[in-house]
Amino acid sequence: MTTKMKKQRSFNCKDEELPTIGGYVNFSANRDQADFLAYSPVFNPEYFTLFGNRVAAVTELVIPQGEIKAMKAITARLYTNMDGLTAPMDHLVGYVNLAKEKIHISATDFGLTALRRKATAKDAEGVMQYLRLVIANIAKFRDALVEVGFTDELEGKFTAALAEINADNQTQYEMTRNRQAIVSANIDVLNDMFTQMMKICDIGKRLYKESAPRKTLEYTFADLKRKVRNEHKGKGKDDGKDKE
Repeated sequence: MTTKMKKQRSFNCKDEELPTIGGYVNFSANRDQADFLAYSPVFNPEYFTLFGNRVAAVTELVIPQGEIKAMKAITARLYTNMDGLTAPMDHLVGYVNLAKEKIHISATDFGLTALRRKATAKDAEGVMQYLRLVIANIAKFRDALVEVGFTDELEGKFTAALAEINADNQTQYEMTRNRQAIVSANIDVLNDMFTQMMKICDIGKRLYKESAPRKTLEYTFADLKRKVRNEHKGKGKDDGKDKE
């Protein structure tokens, strides 16, 4: 019985970064197509058409538009549910304070301070962790809380939020894992695009090293990767560990 070897990625960037980097190179190469063709007949219009098609194929494979819309909708729902915890938390803090003489526990120890912090940070995993703690404490101190006005309706807001956030978080996880599996099964598509892109980048740097040095940045993989990561973060710099 033979074991099928896992195909390796020939590129050292994240899968989702590759189509954006490819798009940048595709734009530059098409703009400079005359210079490439003057350098070698290899770089004819068909060559760049093939590269453009490969970039499009990688884009749809890695970040399909249908899934992007679905993920955005799920994220919006997650944020709405986390924002919706603000009023219930405020009310529960009041009941915890009113019942403090009997339950001998602060709102912080109840889990509400951490829950508020995680909700503000839009940390779904953290929100679920502290929602479970809050719900457990509600059950533990129910009698004392009910005496000062706590209701089943308010409790239901916490349990409903946990169920909905958990479901959406799980769906996002499954979608991400499924997409990773699909990409891994079609890694040749990414590798082929990367290989052609690096050939274009190599010649691009040679073409403009003397005549337009700044232009070589448009054909330098490390710089393009840094550009993508900085745009994603909105600020900051690449750690410099990755090499071309």
